Amino acid sequence: MKMTKAAAIAAALLALPLPVFGQSTDLPPAIYTDPPADKAHPAAMEVVHIPSGGVEINGVVYVAAGAGPHPTVVLCHGLPGNEKSLDLAQAMRRAGWTVITFNYRGSWGSPGQYRFMQNLEDANAVLAFARDPANAAKLRIAPKRLVIMGHSMGGWVTALTAAKDKELLGAAMISAANLGRFGQAPRDQLARGMKDNGQEALAGTSPEMMADELIANANAFDLMKAAPALTDTNLFILSSDDGLAPGTDALAKAIRGGGGAKVRTLHVATDHSWSDARVRLQAEILGWLQTLSGGPGD
Repeated sequence: MKMTKAAAIAAALLALPLPVFGQSTDLPPAIYTDPPADKAHPAAMEVVHIPSGGVEINGVVYVAAGAGPHPTVVLCHGLPGNEKSLDLAQAMRRAGWTVITFNYRGSWGSPGQYRFMQNLEDANAVLAFARDPANAAKLRIAPKRLVIMGHSMGGWVTALTAAKDKELLGAAMISAANLGRFGQAPRDQLARGMKDNGQEALAGTSPEMMADELIANANAFDLMKAAPALTDTNLFILSSDDGLAPGTDALAKAIRGGGGAKVRTLHVATDHSWSDARVRLQAEILGWLQTLSGGPGD
């Protein structure tokens, strides 16, 4: 039977290779493409134990392929850290960045008792670990090319850490929570919130103890206090539809009002964990990382 012209066109189209699901010219290739294998210096995952506060906290380093040394991201999880953004860690590694993930003291099996103030100390300890010459050599880290990044409470850790550490390439806050503002809430309300927020993942604390620490440190924990020290920081603030955006919007406004020209903001209509926008999150973070001097290729 003779094939019609329309049928012939349809058959030709069906014979074409199907596109890879999710692949787009608008997406960084590291989201959907593995890097070339490097047998001499392969990508790796290394378990580390990082000294902090008299104990050794648990960490995992996602080592990028290649001889390096590689620019490196310290990735801070939230409270308690159910979303650890490990998909983001993998994407950053494929893009040539080594990533250090860790658990704060008293969280997720790291020894010690959980305290908010210690989260800041632990982040500093991880940065010191990455800058140690022996660790940097072993893990192929470029100790002068470090970025700190965090989600939720980890975004708070990121901002307060970056405000004091002037050697960082940059800092990124993802749906960051302002713990200082939390400390202004009534104690019983705070305690209820802490109880419903993964208490089982934390050791040596209680909802009441956590509420008391937030109230006692409401002023010191306020993100707005960090604004003057962030005017020269390459800072990326990402917010979502979780009710926290006004806080980080105010931080960005204060930084710009103080003369800061390196802050970048983005709001995406998704939930606190970016549950339906994980690929978007990866694309935005990878695009921002490319703007930092000292990144892969620089």
